[in-house]
Amino acid sequence: MDLLSDRAPITRRLAAFIAGTTPETLPEEVVAYSKQLIFDGIGTLVSATHPSVTASAGIGAFAMAQGGAGRATLIGREAKVDVVNAALANGTLGYASDFEPHHPEAILHPIAVMLPTALALCEAEGRNGRDLVTAVALGCEITYRVSMALDPRELYALGFHPSAIAGSFGAAAAAAYLLRLSAEQTVRTLGLAALQTSGMMAWQDDPREDARPFQMGLGARNGVTAALLAQGGFGAPDRIFDGGHTVLKAYSRVADPAPLTDGLGAVWDGVMELAIKPYPCVSFLHPALDALEALLSRHALASSDIRAIRLRFADAGAHCVDGNPLKGHNAQYVLPVRAALGRLSYLDLFHDRRLSDPEVARLAESATVERDFGEFEARFPDFYIGEVTLTLADDQELRERCDIARGYPESPLSGAEIETKFRSIVGEVADQSRTDRLAEAAASIHEAASVEALAALLGQAPHRGLGAETQNREANRNSTREKSNEVSLH
Repeated sequence: MDLLSDRAPITRRLAAFIAGTTPETLPEEVVAYSKQLIFDGIGTLVSATHPSVTASAGIGAFAMAQGGAGRATLIGREAKVDVVNAALANGTLGYASDFEPHHPEAILHPIAVMLPTALALCEAEGRNGRDLVTAVALGCEITYRVSMALDPRELYALGFHPSAIAGSFGAAAAAAYLLRLSAEQTVRTLGLAALQTSGMMAWQDDPREDARPFQMGLGARNGVTAALLAQGGFGAPDRIFDGGHTVLKAYSRVADPAPLTDGLGAVWDGVMELAIKPYPCVSFLHPALDALEALLSRHALASSDIRAIRLRFADAGAHCVDGNPLKGHNAQYVLPVRAALGRLSYLDLFHDRRLSDPEVARLAESATVERDFGEFEARFPDFYIGEVTLTLADDQELRERCDIARGYPESPLSGAEIETKFRSIVGEVADQSRTDRLAEAAASIHEAASVEALAALLGQAPHRGLGAETQNREANRNSTREKSNEVSLH
């Protein structure tokens, strides 16, 4: 064993695993589920090109102005730039609609980081669909392991965003794989990714919801930059998980290195435990929305029957949903929108329905969050337990609790539900023909000889005038909300 192996066993083992990964080393079930996650993630990326999504407009304009001519498509921009700026811009789109797959236990949104990273480099390097799927799965697994080693609850407590901190390492792994870096180069890639790690929960104070998805763009940019520098021979820390000023010490007071390597290559929980969202909002609120859905359906309730809404949630995560300025992270907004309008749209994150709909405003005023310091707190973040209590106009109280939300691996969405979601949100920005072609390209990407066809479809601008058409359709939905409380995936 060489000196470096003795000095940096964890870092070198991770690097060797990343460098040694091939499409053939992925278990069949990991490939199958990764394809489903990528399909869902592509729909979410496209949805974020809607004119209402201000983060998309801002980061796209930045990439166009600052990025040099290159080989990586900017989604929705009909242009190509260098891979670093493409990863930054498209990574921001990955989380903009708040509809991307997530990892409940590790509190992560890794598809939002990994898919833009892999798309940019596959296009630039001429890699095929199998490479894209492999890179995404590998990146998700490394992201998960870093988050669990740091302890995502600890990261939240310290004000760091797990998806951005850990996501930089996942993107670095995906990029290293696609650039065919050696184990030694990958050691340096991980070190350079660590030097760039960033991402604070301070994005919660940006009501425009631009800073929130920017975190995923940072992770993608950091990973791609690290791998390209390492490829060129740039120096870097060589024991970033083992000694000296390690990532573990920098971001956590309770770090445990064991999750970094336990079962490495045999256990793929970073992929297989990802959940596909049926609701466009923070995942903490998904069990509560399921509980609300159950109450509305079981008791055939109209919003006018409800006098007040109360959510009980773990104290450790309540700060993220109790009165948050971001609409998609605000229980007092999300639950009333669903109750009053009969659906929850990702566009509700960018159009405040409290200002346009008196019923949403009334229920929002009535809604409260109760912080739990007992069972709910003890089981967080393994479970985002949500208990919803509706106080009716006649003072009757109805209560429902949900521990596992729809979309989790334990309660998966069906293939038909995932496709319905895809077509619904893509249909907000694309006509029927483009939606069909995107669905076909996304579903068959694993078998594609290149990502060029998919990239060309992703690069197209949103359908002209669709923003106004969308708002007209929403107005029609609002006028009929009392007639139906059917679940809508958009």
